[in-house]
Amino acid sequence: VQLVESGGGSVQPGGSLTLSCAASGHTSSRYCMGWFRQDPGKIGEGVAILKGDGTTSYADSVKGRFTISRDNAKNTLYLQMNSLKPEDTAMYVCARRVSDPCTTQSIGAARYQGQGTQVTVSS
Repeated sequence: VQLVESGGGSVQPGGSLTLSCAASGHTSSRYCMGWFRQDPGKIGEGVAILKGDGTTSYADSVKGRFTISRDNAKNTLYLQMNSLKPEDTAMYVCARRVSDPCTTQSIGAARYQGQGTQVTVSS
């Protein structure tokens, strides 16, 4: 399984970005997938997860601003990020778990992870 992220960049506060994660290899919509972020000097944080049944969950820090979705035909996971804040600055990593639990707390320990895409929010 390979996960390749794209879509990161620099944006001003209040702006929007959409991250993509293209999956290849043994892919299936039934697996738990999600995003976590990490910034040097800070504790990593699970941002959002999407279960095989379509259930989503978000960290409180992004709830109402970020939306996770998946296009099964394209084997691609997305993270729509709106109303971005400077504290959202981090490396965003796409991940896929192969076992329970599927939570924002556990997505950072997923077996399969991408290399990440950098998001920088500053004026």
